[in-house]
Amino acid sequence: MTRTITPRLRNLLLLLLAVTGTLLAGAGPASAHAALTGSDPAQGVVVAQPPARVSLTFSEKVAMNRDSLRVLDPQGRPVQTGTPANVRGTTYAVDLRSGLGRGTYTVTYQVVSADSHPVAGAYTFSVGAPSKTVVPDAATAVGGGVVGGLYAFGRYVSYAGFIVLAGGTAFVLVCWRRGAGVRALQRLVVGGWLALTAATLWLLLLRGSYTTTGTLADVFDLGLLGQVLQTKPGAALVSRLLLLAAAALFIAVLFGSYQRREEGAEKRDLTFGLGIGGAVVAAGLATSWAASEHASVGLQPGIAMPVDVVHLLAVAAWLGGLTALLVALYRAPAAAPVEAAAVRRFSRLAFGSVLVLVVTGVYQSWRQLGSWSAFTGTRYGQLLLAKIALVALMVGIASASRRWTGRLTDRAAGSAEAEEAEAEKESVTASTAAGQDANAGDEGPADAGDARRAAQLARQRAAMDTARRKRLRDGDTGRYGLRRSVLAEAAVAVVLLAVTTALTQTESGRTEQEAARAATPARSATTAPNGSLTLPFDTGGADGKGVVSLDLDPARAGTNQLHLFVRKPDGRPFDVPEVKVALTLEAKKVGPLTVAAEHITTGHWSADSVQIPMAGDWKVAVTVRTSDIDEVTVSKNAQIG
Repeated sequence: MTRTITPRLRNLLLLLLAVTGTLLAGAGPASAHAALTGSDPAQGVVVAQPPARVSLTFSEKVAMNRDSLRVLDPQGRPVQTGTPANVRGTTYAVDLRSGLGRGTYTVTYQVVSADSHPVAGAYTFSVGAPSKTVVPDAATAVGGGVVGGLYAFGRYVSYAGFIVLAGGTAFVLVCWRRGAGVRALQRLVVGGWLALTAATLWLLLLRGSYTTTGTLADVFDLGLLGQVLQTKPGAALVSRLLLLAAAALFIAVLFGSYQRREEGAEKRDLTFGLGIGGAVVAAGLATSWAASEHASVGLQPGIAMPVDVVHLLAVAAWLGGLTALLVALYRAPAAAPVEAAAVRRFSRLAFGSVLVLVVTGVYQSWRQLGSWSAFTGTRYGQLLLAKIALVALMVGIASASRRWTGRLTDRAAGSAEAEEAEAEKESVTASTAAGQDANAGDEGPADAGDARRAAQLARQRAAMDTARRKRLRDGDTGRYGLRRSVLAEAAVAVVLLAVTTALTQTESGRTEQEAARAATPARSATTAPNGSLTLPFDTGGADGKGVVSLDLDPARAGTNQLHLFVRKPDGRPFDVPEVKVALTLEAKKVGPLTVAAEHITTGHWSADSVQIPMAGDWKVAVTVRTSDIDEVTVSKNAQIG
């Protein structure tokens, strides 16, 4: 729940937006998930002689084993020898057998990035000339399938367990100390501990299969488990289990001796000790994520890791405290409902947590995206926009919750008076009934039936008292409205946590854009001054070399006429099975616009009414196919006025 936005707060938010813009505008390179940024031989090339080895360059250092880098011949047989080695920086290579024949070879890789996520892919190159390939399983669907789904579910449960565990205990110690004796809150916090512990063991077992074979049967492979324990993510999971043992002791004290102590100096000292100990354990648990995932690699890890820890703690304080408040509002005993003062304290805690989330979130967004275009142009950016929208929705609902909190405070005195009057009435009724029972007892000795009726009457009185207290509690419109708004917040929080979990498993916007730039085929650095282009091509097959000449007339925005000529290197025109043309204005993200050219005569294609919507530096890509398997795409830019 948040406060009304004041001018000072509005100025602070504007300052944060300005800082965001400055950071995003001046961002330098960084990485999170590893991405392939270069290879030798390059993707799709045709080399005259077989290479002695294949090398891959990634955006960050990766972990490899013997089978992480494979090269398969056209029949799908491995031709690499030895174990992949780190030759320099982030470049890894594997040697090839000598005497390789002509044809298309497939390179597959399956590695684990420094932020703990598996990365896999494949590409092809050809020796002499392209050919068909037989590669039934070029790249294992690492990180996907059933094991990938189970691993993602485990991550969601682990985050949820941590949030409930840390946020629930913070709610009790900071906002509602009397809640330590409420059974529903005790079950909530213990449930969070159990969920986090079970999910951590679950992830530890799945980790080996998740990063290697992707096979469910390998979950209980002790050899893979031993390998996992030697990695950074494995060590982080083990340390999380050790910290959970300390958390169990903390919970035992909080819901044991602490809740039984009377208010006083001794309990205040114990509260302080539990607060310090709980903060240390919670920070340690948060560090087990920060030290093995996005924050631990890339740009400024020394700053990013503490920021990530603070971000996780703020999330737990807000969402976990919100869950605890929801349980207190719905499940606290009618005789001891959560006080308005406790709700107000949580409102202040949530407001501070939201401010911390804004500051740390700005830094994390700059670090993982690096540019404004990454917000919409990458999956990470799109998920981040969804997360921001959900947070904004929660803050909006929280503002309504705070208004209900004010009404709850205003009605507290009236509710107390009504409760006292109702209690006095019940007392008079009970006294009358007791007197009647006494008079009946004077008339003769009580038998077993009288004892049963007395016990039944006592149970009825207790039920009536509980129902009366619940009726008074639920009759408070402020409390009823607060319960509904907090429930709505919690529902949004469930979706928000799912999006956040997906973000932690998604390649960062920076890395995705770096990989896209690296994968873009090189093209001429010059731009044609008008619509006349000359593009040499070589498909690698028989009669695969030639030159494409393309003319756009008048090379202006609007309707144009296209003529395309295909000639041999000696200048003679010749026909090819297929020619395709596409126009793209990359600066405005327009296209590709395909052009359907009609075959006119030998080596000549034409298209009328080619519509170019606006002026600019247009990329003209021509795909030439000279046989069933020999094809190449060449491109050049043309300045359209």
